[in-house]
Amino acid sequence: MSFPELETNRLKLTMMSEEYVDPYFEIMSNDEVTKFYGMDSLKHKDDAEKIISSMKNTYESKRGIRWGMVLKETGEFVGTLGLNNLNIPGKRAEIGYELAPAYWGQGMTSEAVKEVLRYSFYELGLYRVGAVTYPQNEASIQLLKRLGFEQEGLLRGYLYQNEQSHDAVVFSLLEPDFEG
Repeated sequence: MSFPELETNRLKLTMMSEEYVDPYFEIMSNDEVTKFYGMDSLKHKDDAEKIISSMKNTYESKRGIRWGMVLKETGEFVGTLGLNNLNIPGKRAEIGYELAPAYWGQGMTSEAVKEVLRYSFYELGLYRVGAVTYPQNEASIQLLKRLGFEQEGLLRGYLYQNEQSHDAVVFSLLEPDFEG
């Protein structure tokens, strides 16, 4: 199965590879980016290499898909998004994303998430896409709500980051409710 390259108006959603190690490390070593990520900031470039390698393994084992977001106009790598805990027979997955701070507030994540949702529901045949985020992550919560996700509840102590447990809120979008 070849990797599903996707496109939006401004972005090319492409397979993560070694060529993106430096910009991926720069994004994921930024405490502002990882503040609500559920993972500590990266400290070493080889950690970025390992994560990118694991993204490939996760895809090959059909447990997830992670796309690199690349600006069509310049070829600049600006973040990733993808499907975690992919369960095609169970028709569900969770979506996650991060974006370089220079591009926050420009609608790029929304644009990319809409396309991945379209792919998830209409190409993969998923019925449910979930999302988990920190209750304090207002930007992500607003993005999810704008796209039609509904808040389902609180997961107590669900995320472990910076040596402590944190609550998370869980959202979902069902295929019949998707307006893509």
